[in-house]
Amino acid sequence: MRVLALAGRRLAASLPTLVLILVGLFLLLQLAPGDTVDALMAQMGGGDAALAEDLRRFYGLDLSIAARLGQYLLRLVTLDLGFSAIYGKPVATVILERLPATLLLMAAALSFAFFFGLVLGVLAARRVNRWPDTLISTLGLIFYATPSFWFGLMAIVLFSVHLQWFPAGGFYEIGEGLTGLALTLDIARHLVLPTLTLGLIFLAIYLRIMRASMLEVLSLDFVRTARAKGLTETRIVTRHVLRNAMLPMITLIGLQAGTMLGGSVVVETVFALPGLGRLAYESVVQRDLNTLLGIVFVSALLVIAINFLVDLLYAKLDPRIVSGG
Repeated sequence: MRVLALAGRRLAASLPTLVLILVGLFLLLQLAPGDTVDALMAQMGGGDAALAEDLRRFYGLDLSIAARLGQYLLRLVTLDLGFSAIYGKPVATVILERLPATLLLMAAALSFAFFFGLVLGVLAARRVNRWPDTLISTLGLIFYATPSFWFGLMAIVLFSVHLQWFPAGGFYEIGEGLTGLALTLDIARHLVLPTLTLGLIFLAIYLRIMRASMLEVLSLDFVRTARAKGLTETRIVTRHVLRNAMLPMITLIGLQAGTMLGGSVVVETVFALPGLGRLAYESVVQRDLNTLLGIVFVSALLVIAINFLVDLLYAKLDPRIVSGG
């Protein structure tokens, strides 16, 4: 119950932040030139001023900024994200169509980065100042310093064009009519390269954090006591050191959830994935304010949910968080 109470307080504290983000973005977008009607008129090949005025009145764009903001916040209370003039359907429907691709990409990239960052970080700490540590640290530096879009393009050239192991883009093979296990395997095959592209930068961060945390925990008194009792090094690491050394990595998951969502914009664009990142880019270009605000709202909810789970896991690994010690 204490863990849930702690997580509940963190969750309640994040709601004002969500409102401030939405209000700030709404006001910021009003400063940008053009609006949704301009984008619609461009798609239609032009039109007269009377048509543009009628469209602005139809979509409520003739109201003041304060009135539009008030209407949007009132709709948001009932989880009504509005209507997308560009896509011709409710914003919630548009987002739900794109959400699975982003969730799968984030989950796969995060799992890949966390697992291999953990393994490589432990290996580097166990072989500190030796060639494995030097090699792993150098690779981590290269992964972190290289732009994700370059990784994606090179992965397409190597694995899609030359080797033809994986598809160059898309979420699944359109027109194949795949279902069940065949569809699942096809989606997994399409997500391999995007997962590697998005996950390599985060893998570099995790392995550096894990290496530093392992070295710090290995120097503590309880580890020396365990060694004095005759425990093997492997048992010390797996039973005593890992639980404490993983705490910074767990914290980093919550902090970087938003960063990973931002990184998905580039990756989804490179690999033509129909996800929230690509949808956000299209909404900015087309000045689809309702869709963009809906994406920010859903993305913020995702970040809040991930941090909620991180708080629960953190309190499980370190009971002092709950007791206040």
